[in-house]
This record gives sequence, structure tokens and C-alpha cells, in this order.
Amino acid sequence: MSLFTQDNLEWFLEKFRGLGPIPGILLTFMKSFVPPLPTALIVGVNAAVYGFWPGFIYSWFGLVAGCFVTFLLVRSVGKSRYLDQWAAKPKVQKGMRWVQRNGFSYVFLLGILPVGPFVAVNIAAGLARMHIQSYLMAVILGKGIMVFCVSFIGANFSDFLRQPVLFAGVIVFVLLLLWISKKVESYILRSYLPESAANTPME
Repeated sequence: MSLFTQDNLEWFLEKFRGLGPIPGILLTFMKSFVPPLPTALIVGVNAAVYGFWPGFIYSWFGLVAGCFVTFLLVRSVGKSRYLDQWAAKPKVQKGMRWVQRNGFSYVFLLGILPVGPFVAVNIAAGLARMHIQSYLMAVILGKGIMVFCVSFIGANFSDFLRQPVLFAGVIVFVLLLLWISKKVESYILRSYLPESAANTPME
């Protein structure tokens, strides 16, 4: 993951800019399959290289597409005999029922955060057989808000650097979102997911 620095990402996007939006969309799409990828950095660089609105649209589309594909794959694989047996366990059922009842809020709220257990969110929603339209709407709205905020910062990053107060505000904002995501993740693991899953760190 040391390869995914701001300079390397900017070089990659500039190098393949002739391919249009594909590089920017591909980087955000990969986030759903390579959890350690730095979402906020990729989204910010997209906005810096392509411009605010194009970068926002490319990142939004890529993230939503990646999440939706992951969700559909898990939802499909979740019909296997092995996963059905695992899902029949009482503690697992408790966690899945909570996701089914609160699925939209669960996906939407965690989708707003630029850091968090995205892969685990998609898997939980898929295993819980969350309604496809509800899941898609929650991802579109949640990721849209997050990408808009990060893209705005990325496209105007030089202005933030020239104004220390604004830059300090950005740092505080990012740290606050990180703290909130960890609290939400811990609450979900402790209160709703089965013990075996709660003892396993979310991606």
C-alpha cells in the first residue's frame, strides 16, 4: 500500500488521462476489493486531477459500482448450503435481523464516512439479503455525501494550505470522522454481530 501515495496516484491519473474517466473510476471501484486502499486520498486526488465536478462523479460512480458488485456477489454466494447453515445459528440470526431492520441506516451512515469497514458493510448487507433497491439507495446517498465533501477539499487543497485555520479544520474533520467510524464499528460488533465475528477486526 506504500505505492498509493498522493504523488504516485497523481502520476497514474496523469499518465493514463487519455483513457478518460476510466483510471479515476477504476481506482475507486477497486476499494471494495482491496480494503487498505486510501479512499479519502484517492477521491481527493481524482478531484485535484480531473477537477471538482468530474472528479466527484468519477469517484462516486466507482465507489457505488464497487460496493454494489460486492453486495450482489455476496448475496448470490450467500445462497450456498454452507453459508445457510452458518446463517441459521441463533447469534448470527440476531445480527442479520438487525441489519434487515436497520439496513438502510446502517449502510447510509457508514457510507458517509471516508474511513471505515466498507467491505464488512457490503458483506453483512449481502448475507442479510437486504433489499437491493434499499441497499443501492443507501449507498448512492451515503457515498454521494462523502465523495462531495472529500472532492471539495481535494479540488481546493492549495487554498486550504494557504489558510492555516481552514487546514486545521480539515484535519479536525478527518480525525472526527475517524473517531465516529471506530465508535460505530465497535458498537455494531459488540451489540449485534455474533461473537466469532466480533472477535475479528472489520476491514
